[in-house]
Amino acid sequence: MKYIYKARTKEGKEETGTIEASSKEAAVLLLQKYNIFITSLNEERAKQIFFKEIKFNKKVSKKDLAIFSRQLAVMLSSHVPIIQSLQSLALQASKENFRKIILEVSKSVEEGVPFSGALSRFPATFDVFYVNLIRSGEVSGKISYNLYYIADNLEKETSIANQVRQAIIYPAFTLSVLFIVLNIVVIFLLPKIKTLIKESGSKSTPFTIFILNFYDFLGKFWWVMLLGFILFIFFGIFYFRTSKGKEDFDRISLRIPFIGDIMRKVFLARFCSSISTLMVAGVSINKSLEITASTVNNNAYKRIINEVGIKVSEGQKVSVILAGYKDYFPSFVVQIIKVGEETGKLDEILMEVANFYQKEIKRAIDLFLALLEPILIIFLGIIVMVLAVSVFVPLYGTFSGIE
Repeated sequence: MKYIYKARTKEGKEETGTIEASSKEAAVLLLQKYNIFITSLNEERAKQIFFKEIKFNKKVSKKDLAIFSRQLAVMLSSHVPIIQSLQSLALQASKENFRKIILEVSKSVEEGVPFSGALSRFPATFDVFYVNLIRSGEVSGKISYNLYYIADNLEKETSIANQVRQAIIYPAFTLSVLFIVLNIVVIFLLPKIKTLIKESGSKSTPFTIFILNFYDFLGKFWWVMLLGFILFIFFGIFYFRTSKGKEDFDRISLRIPFIGDIMRKVFLARFCSSISTLMVAGVSINKSLEITASTVNNNAYKRIINEVGIKVSEGQKVSVILAGYKDYFPSFVVQIIKVGEETGKLDEILMEVANFYQKEIKRAIDLFLALLEPILIIFLGIIVMVLAVSVFVPLYGTFSGIE
């Protein structure tokens, strides 16, 4: 197969060309023998006359970052130079925009910029948490060690997100099916029943008239209701994106029965995991709190963590400060943190708490799904009964009125 490559020599001169090899990996090894640094390598394809390949710049997910971090950690642990490691990982990246970012990072590092500094140029992909762990690794000489911690943390974050997503998919799917069934009844079935009743000339019962008028209203003004619903969603999204709306949403979401409890556990797991990972990497507790506050996406927890950071810098203990926020940090967490402070093993204790809450999140979501299923079945049963009554009562009224 032929591959089109772009590369740069040690002197910085850019080169382009084609090379034949059995695979992309073989092409990389062959080009590296000539002491050039590959920036792009793509398989040469036949030109398409009528169609062109459309590429979408997909967002770099936490899963992508976890895979990248672990692979880079393995390569650096094997004493592969960082520039060569980044270039090899860029070729393996499945998303075009992520490939470009990795190549830009590689280029910056080659120009003498520290690895953490090169990553900080892409804050949408590599957040403050990621960059500071790499910076700490540069200082201690343990970049690969910190990359393993980053990969572990990102994998845990992905696991939590998947569990929360799993809890949402089932009810969303069920309600979507219900919405479709209602539309089929209103748009296709009820108009035929109404026509049948009119043609029969029978006198309808008040309930039959009410049902038919109601569905007739839905059939004629469905677009008004749909437009109102869309506007409601639009203004809701607009409001909740404002600072006041975001604060209200964060506060209300934590008070929703059962859901709020799961969300608190998610934030507690993230808080403990982030602080522990940063402290193990050599970041001070003050800096760890500052970084964690900047990565938390709930304003209530962000405000508390910022206040904890300020008071810790004044000499107070974390456990003493958190004891004043019992609605957000249970006494169990406060007591565990207090033990960690007294034994000098706060980082280890926090990771144990994070692992505990990750298991609790799974159990809570399993319980939520177990309770949700019978609730949805009962709800659907009521809706089906209402639909059946709505359909059969008018028919019964029609046929009973025929003499």
